[in-house]
Amino acid sequence: MALARLHGGPLDGQIIPLADADQDSLILPYSETQLTYRREGESTNTGAHDGPTETAFWFVEAGDDISPGDD
Repeated sequence: MALARLHGGPLDGQIIPLADADQDSLILPYSETQLTYRREGESTNTGAHDGPTETAFWFVEAGDDISPGDD
C-alpha cells in the first residue's frame, strides 16, 4: 500500500491512499471544483518492514476560486 501526504491548499495534512505508488500528480474533487497536487521528493518507508510507502504531494492549483460561502 502507498499513501499520499498532502501539503498546502484546503486538504493540507490529509493522508489518502494511492492507486499507483509512482504517480506524479493527483487531481482531487473538492466541493464543486478540483484540486491539483504534485509529487515532490522521494518516497519514504520503501522497505519491506517499515510501514506503508509515503509520498509528499504539494498543492498546485484549484480549478475555481475556493472561498467559504456566506450562508
